Amino acid sequence: MRRQDQRKTVEMGRNPSAPLQQTARAVRGRGATYILDDQIGFVLRQAYQRNSVLFGELFSDELTPTQWAAIAKLSEVGPCSQNHLGRLIAMDAATIKGVVDRLMKRGLVESAPSATDRRRLLVSLTATGRKAFDQGLTRAFAVTARTLSPLKANEQALLLRLLKRIG
Repeated sequence: MRRQDQRKTVEMGRNPSAPLQQTARAVRGRGATYILDDQIGFVLRQAYQRNSVLFGELFSDELTPTQWAAIAKLSEVGPCSQNHLGRLIAMDAATIKGVVDRLMKRGLVESAPSATDRRRLLVSLTATGRKAFDQGLTRAFAVTARTLSPLKANEQALLLRLLKRIG
C-alpha cells in the first residue's frame, strides 16, 4: 500500500494491518469506504492470476489448468463418470464436457461403459494420458511452489488449510 493511501486510511480510523472485521467497524458511521485491495475476491483473483501465469510458463501450450485438473484427478481416483469428475474438480457440467471432449481428441482420456451399469460411461486416462500426467508432475509441483514462494512454509500450510475451509 502506498504511503499516501496508508495515511488516508489511518486518518479514517482504519489500521491497514487490522483484521477486516475491525476495518468495517472502524469506518461504520462515517460512510463506509470500500477498499478493493482488502476484498477476498480481488485478492484471490490476483493470486489465481499469479498461479495461471506460472502454469502457462511451465506447461506452455500443452495443457490448460482445467485440463491438468481433470488428468490429475483421474490419476488420483481412477475411472469415474464425467459428471462426477466435474464435481470433484469444481466444474459445471458444460465446462467438464468441453474439457473431457478436448482431452479425448488429444487421446489423453477415453470413455467406456461401466462394468456394473452399461448405461453409465466412465472416463479414464489412456496410456498417453498417464504419461502426460507423469511428465507434468514436476512442473505442477513447481507451479505450486513458485505461487506460494513469498510465504514461509508454515504460512503456506496455513493458507491452504484456510482456503480449503472456505472452498
